[in-house]
Amino acid sequence: MNREEMLKELKESTKIWDFIVIGGGATGLGVAVDAASRGYRTLLLEQGDFAQGTSGRSTKLIHGGVRYLQQGNLSLVLEALRERGLLRQNAPHLFRNMPFIVPNYAWWEGPFYGIGLRLYDLLAGKLGLGPSKNLSREEVLEHIPTLEPEGLRGGVIYYDGQFDDARLAVNLAQSAADLSAFPINYMRVTALRKSNQIVCGVIAEDRETGEHYELNARAVINAAGPFADEICRMDNPNAAEMIAPSQGVHIVLDKSFLPGDSAIMVPHTDDGRVLFAIPWHERVLIGTTDTPVKSPELEPRPLPEEIEFLLTHAARYLTQDPVPADVLSVFAGIRPLVKSVESADTAALSRDHLLMISPSGLVTITGGKWTTYRKMAEDTVNEAAILAGLDERPCRTENLRLHGWLKNAEAMKPWQVFGSDAPAIRKLCREKNGYGELLHPELPYRVVEIIWAARMEMARTLEDVLSRRTRALILNARASMEIAPKVARIMGRELDRGRKWEKMQVEQYLELARNYVLG
Repeated sequence: MNREEMLKELKESTKIWDFIVIGGGATGLGVAVDAASRGYRTLLLEQGDFAQGTSGRSTKLIHGGVRYLQQGNLSLVLEALRERGLLRQNAPHLFRNMPFIVPNYAWWEGPFYGIGLRLYDLLAGKLGLGPSKNLSREEVLEHIPTLEPEGLRGGVIYYDGQFDDARLAVNLAQSAADLSAFPINYMRVTALRKSNQIVCGVIAEDRETGEHYELNARAVINAAGPFADEICRMDNPNAAEMIAPSQGVHIVLDKSFLPGDSAIMVPHTDDGRVLFAIPWHERVLIGTTDTPVKSPELEPRPLPEEIEFLLTHAARYLTQDPVPADVLSVFAGIRPLVKSVESADTAALSRDHLLMISPSGLVTITGGKWTTYRKMAEDTVNEAAILAGLDERPCRTENLRLHGWLKNAEAMKPWQVFGSDAPAIRKLCREKNGYGELLHPELPYRVVEIIWAARMEMARTLEDVLSRRTRALILNARASMEIAPKVARIMGRELDRGRKWEKMQVEQYLELARNYVLG
């Protein structure tokens, strides 16, 4: 996956693309993989980096949605559980089967949640990850010794999926490229092209060089997530808003707050949301909030009341009460929820997706969640192919192994998240002394991973590497700031940049990373 080579061909080619996809998050990348796997000529344009927005800031779960079960939305749960099983099959190197404990502090919670989670198992069918069951108080504390014991009556255990969102996004981009699609980051669509009032392409700007491209397509697909309305207004300045943006915040703590491999799921918090405390990359992830916001931002900031909400609830369920100084990182993301005229409460809005075709032929796909990205992509390509007058070709992604596919990837430690690329990284690591060195004693990342990200994964900035190719920014924001100058030097050599670029990258990164630190 090489950006320079893609741009060179983009300049030299006059071909009409079958699809131009706007947006390099979960949905856009899924669309690109689906379309390319059917043999359609596909170009994906992302204004920033892959999964830079919402798709890199999730709760890291691939799940059916216990909350949707509570709401009675069985069709969404069924679809999500099926997609969960397919992702486990198609990207086993990134998928982890995780036990969740629902602690019971009231007499009625055991039978109530026990019955509900058995229905969850039933809906999953053959794609289930393990049977749920009721646990005694002693069994719950065996799984989670740091759970608040006062008033604890027992619990229910069930199983769901966990993954690394930004790493999956990179693998999707690689999969698309493997299938001859062109996924290009840092290419911002500035306008839609029209012929006889029908959308026929886009004008895009390379944010690295300022160069503009006029590109033609049989169909343009708007998969810009929280920014989908912005693309719709390029088509029609008076287009009604579809997105009700909602901010979700997570805090990251040391693993000592939740040792072991089991997560906690609290079905009902003070604001009606589900709360999770999840082991992830040897840290603990606690989230999330649901705060309506007026407009989406690429780099949203957590509100003080959101952080207070998470700390308060974490203290309620953990024996060790976290304080702001314990927070290793805090991050926020914007959900592209589909608007509802009946409800202003974003916690009540549907996570289901919306597919719409404007009178001028702009295809917009929005809503949804990571778990159902593949199904959203399938629905979108089906409709877009009809609109574009393309030959009908069946979807191939149900059983499509994604780039990096490898069973038993744990055997490849410390490179397990790279899956089938791990042997190549191991080989690169042996090429030069120092490539295997840890970048920081409190982070699991090594010099070779920075080199690999720049050479093979289209990392273009310091943030790309520290936030998404590695997860350093999320795992420990302060530690990531300490290694920023060293990482910038490594990237500068790989990308043939000068000292001025390195200095600017470090300054920009430090300014961004300060927003991930409390106090």
